[in-house]
Amino acid sequence: MATDNASPSEGGYAQPEIDVRALAEVLDGEYAGIRDLVRTNLVTHASVLEEADELGVDAFRERVREVVVEMAATGQTGMGFPAEYGGGGDVGASIAAFETLAFGDLSVLVKSGVQFGLFGGAILHLGTERHHEAYLPDLIAGRLMGSFAMTESGHGSNVQALGTVARYDAATREFVITTPDDGACKDYIGNAARHAELAVVFAQLEVGGTSEGVHAFVVPVRVGGETAPGVRIEDDGRKMGLNGVDNGRIRFDDVRVPREALLDRFAGVSPEGVYTSPIENPNRRFFTMLGTLVQGRVSIGGAGVGIAKVALAIAVKYSVRRRQFEASPGSEEQLLLDYGLHQRRLLPLVARTYALHFAQDVVRTQLHEVFSGAEDDPQARRRLESRAAGTKALGTWHATRTVQECREACGGAGYLAVNRFAALKADSDVFTTFEGDNHVLLQLVAKGLLTDHASEFEDLDQLGMVRYVTGLAVETVMERTSAHKLLERVRDLLPGGDEWDREAGLLDPEYQLAMVRYREEHMLAGVARRLKHGIDRKQDPGAVFSQVQDHVIALAHAHVERLVLEAFVDGVRAMPEGGNKEALGLLCDLFALSAIEADRAWFMEHGRLTVQRSKAITREVNDLCRKVRPLAVDLVDAWRVPPEMLRAPDLVG
Repeated sequence: MATDNASPSEGGYAQPEIDVRALAEVLDGEYAGIRDLVRTNLVTHASVLEEADELGVDAFRERVREVVVEMAATGQTGMGFPAEYGGGGDVGASIAAFETLAFGDLSVLVKSGVQFGLFGGAILHLGTERHHEAYLPDLIAGRLMGSFAMTESGHGSNVQALGTVARYDAATREFVITTPDDGACKDYIGNAARHAELAVVFAQLEVGGTSEGVHAFVVPVRVGGETAPGVRIEDDGRKMGLNGVDNGRIRFDDVRVPREALLDRFAGVSPEGVYTSPIENPNRRFFTMLGTLVQGRVSIGGAGVGIAKVALAIAVKYSVRRRQFEASPGSEEQLLLDYGLHQRRLLPLVARTYALHFAQDVVRTQLHEVFSGAEDDPQARRRLESRAAGTKALGTWHATRTVQECREACGGAGYLAVNRFAALKADSDVFTTFEGDNHVLLQLVAKGLLTDHASEFEDLDQLGMVRYVTGLAVETVMERTSAHKLLERVRDLLPGGDEWDREAGLLDPEYQLAMVRYREEHMLAGVARRLKHGIDRKQDPGAVFSQVQDHVIALAHAHVERLVLEAFVDGVRAMPEGGNKEALGLLCDLFALSAIEADRAWFMEHGRLTVQRSKAITREVNDLCRKVRPLAVDLVDAWRVPPEMLRAPDLVG
């Protein structure tokens, strides 16, 4: 229990006592065992944090590979694969392991993600039994290293427009993989520059002169440690961070692979050259294929939360050790965290990290249910894809913001390479970009909201979405969305119309939820009206969408923030009565009100906040920071970041 300068009870307020061990058990949840295994492995290989600074790029890449393979031997990295191939058969456990691995060196994390999540996940989910038997046992054990070759120099997020071509040659029963131009080079491919023997290559399939869209193929890129015939590989070189990961650029000069190299879960080509697929619609087939790879986004979103935990653990611990300026003449200098501004800088970030932790629990559970379920539910998959995209965006942006704020909060000491901030900043910055650029992902979220994941969802590009939405009455768009139904339910529970929110207590979770639900519903209606208005004026659909893009992103952000708050509220309500529940209740209020405060201009512009109530929210946020301050060390300790991972002796003691 942290007791540094604890606030006395005021006005009947009694400071809750936190049972750190019990709170940690709640946070670790059903996956406590795998999380503890990962923590043990992180401590065992803690030296890699120093080696990142001490070794050259080539030597560090080899060291990271060693650590990944040694961790694989413990079973940590194979949890999501079927047991018959040496895995753990538990998708949820694999995500929990990855989230916890984010406490350590991020090159190790990303190389593990490439090997077991992307490369292994593609073979598992896009391949069939023959691929599983041929590759999974060695892949899971780390004996067979591979790459996930999707992104191209000229085609990043627009996967449907990839330039790499795979033509079927019926005479030899082979596919011919070709890079037609520089824009079609596979780029930034993890494991490519040094260690990959195979690559799952995404290419435009051509059969009998007909293009069948993007499909995935297993292609050898190295044989006996040497680049395979017809394959050209360039090292991407040093990056801002993650220099333990050997990213490379790959070109294919008419590389021939056998017909069986096609990962054929969703489509196949007969020896004679006849293309068949159980999914007739090519767009639906494409989105179904990509949907099986959603695990990567869920993993990266969770990793972002883990990164924020490391940064906050360091900054909070430093803030209760470091003193600066006396509060009054002759008194001892004041602890940093006793300053209201310092509380304002760090404690809302602690609250948001807890909120995102509970939101990650929800999306992890959804992933586990979708991929472990006996029945294939397309609607559940679409909801998962949307939620995964949104939580990945908010989680990784939160990591970037938190690392920077925590570095600044530690002053000059935070700038020294001996602590984690230098590596965290450099290594985590790209998380906002890979597994989907965050702004592109939020457009995916908004697309789902505007169409309510309609049956036509897979057929709609941006222009199709505009035409679809504008073909409906705005009221129809609203009626088809869950946000509208949620807000109506709140109005039924809390009568009084629009006057209610001006009278409700700021700490009433129903008030907080009603505010964020109203914002989402209003933004959704606004985007739909703007789309209709543009089309009614005979404007080009592409231009119309471009003009409302900022509103689209704001809508998606509001939607995901509503989901995060709901997850936090539900998580707190499910806890047993006691000090831990009271403490997380304070954090939940702090998250909700600081989020409303951050967007107070919108709420005031739309009549949901008076000037007086806006000021009251600011006062409440300040008061909540004062109440959370004595609990701060316990709250970050409950994350159980191994001390060896903090690597900041002068900061944390």
